Amino acid sequence: MAIATLRLSLANDRPIRSDGDYVLYWMIAFRRARFNFALEHAVARAKDLGKPLVIFEPLRVRYRWASDRMHRFVIEGMADNQKAFAGKPVTYYPYVEPQAGAGTPLLHRLAKKACTVVTDEYPCFFLPHMIDAVKDTIPARLELVDSNGVIPLRQPDRTFTVAHSYRRWMQKNILDALLEMPKANPVSRVKLPKLSRLPNSITKRWPPADLESLLGSEGLKSIPIDHDVPPSDVVPGGANEASRRLKRFVKKLLPVYGDDRNHPDEDATSGLSPHLHFGHISAHEIVQAVLDSEDWTPDQASEANGKNHDFWNTSEPAEGFLDQVLTWREMGFNLSFRHPDSYDKYESLPEWALKTLRQHAKDKRPQIYSLEQFERAQTHDELWNAAQREIVQTGVMHNYMRMLWGKKILHWTKTPQDALAVMIELNNKYGLDGRDPNSYNGIFWVLGRYDRAWGPKRPVFGSVRYMTSDSTRKKLRLSKYLERFSG
Repeated sequence: MAIATLRLSLANDRPIRSDGDYVLYWMIAFRRARFNFALEHAVARAKDLGKPLVIFEPLRVRYRWASDRMHRFVIEGMADNQKAFAGKPVTYYPYVEPQAGAGTPLLHRLAKKACTVVTDEYPCFFLPHMIDAVKDTIPARLELVDSNGVIPLRQPDRTFTVAHSYRRWMQKNILDALLEMPKANPVSRVKLPKLSRLPNSITKRWPPADLESLLGSEGLKSIPIDHDVPPSDVVPGGANEASRRLKRFVKKLLPVYGDDRNHPDEDATSGLSPHLHFGHISAHEIVQAVLDSEDWTPDQASEANGKNHDFWNTSEPAEGFLDQVLTWREMGFNLSFRHPDSYDKYESLPEWALKTLRQHAKDKRPQIYSLEQFERAQTHDELWNAAQREIVQTGVMHNYMRMLWGKKILHWTKTPQDALAVMIELNNKYGLDGRDPNSYNGIFWVLGRYDRAWGPKRPVFGSVRYMTSDSTRKKLRLSKYLERFSG
């Protein structure tokens, strides 16, 4: 096989049909033409079978928190994909569902003519449930490909509960993983037979999306999604924007990342988390770009030490950034993949955190706010309100501010379970990088996941790490940030 066997699994036991009309790639999570193991595998299947390749990228209506913001971001990615596949020996078929349920039979109809169906394996949100719902009903083999992170989801043999242990394990395995990079452009210089057209019976009932119209000012009005959450005016979607951000980060921001990333005024982060979430860029491409910028070679790596420095032996900012991508992000995927039914549940917290939060559940809160008050940034705290306005207005929140944001929600709700519900609702409704294993990581870290018990014990928090707005003001440069999001 062209890709590592650990990255490939079968969702059903149907055979590959050599008499099918094409290989179908059902693109649902890795929405990109580059550095994509699933696309690479689909190309290899089509090449081996001597069949055309159809790339079917749908966008459904019925997903929680569906809004103009999320829809437009995905459709901007579709527009980039349409250009990337133009002139290539593949058939790209974007479909945006106009009404809930309108596109439900479409995958089944496409699969009837397919030799095999290749799709993306993503361990979070509604996508695993969608795979479970169709795997035994579609009339074709369904192959799942993992292109989530640099290390395959199935490689770890356990669930990691602290960063040090995962980091040490990762450092022992990462150099081998880097030898198995996806192709930068899987459809370049590939000879495949080209499908003349999809059957009229399909395209007449389910016309390919008019992406230009959908991206117009009125394009999403007729689709039954939440129109009260507008598209972000500062974070466009798509692979082209992701590539631009990566180049800017590596060239201009990486040198100051170590000193400035925690300061909201400095804008020194990569800004790639939304594009990673929607699959518009891969972790492989990001890691490769950073290592290339450092002229790094594998012989520079040290023995595994479990530390967040002195392993790669690059510059300090590069070490810090690689730790975010390869430790913290991939730990979230490790947990959500191995515990699909509990990664987003309160009971998944470590026992020490559950115990201390239970012991302090009845402590008097300094304030109690409702979900509506939180959503409208109507607290007494100027700094918290600014963070909430940032995510509502832009679709993103500065990482340090998100930690404070979550800690104060815990402080100002009746129970820690209420705090979790508020964080998930607001983060997933407004955040372009929400509904993601890495995002759930950040939310649950507020309540003790991947952390340790801290002293002294405090009201409400118990032994869970405590943060205050006053200390944040003293540590961080915030004047421009507060001016921008003061309301």
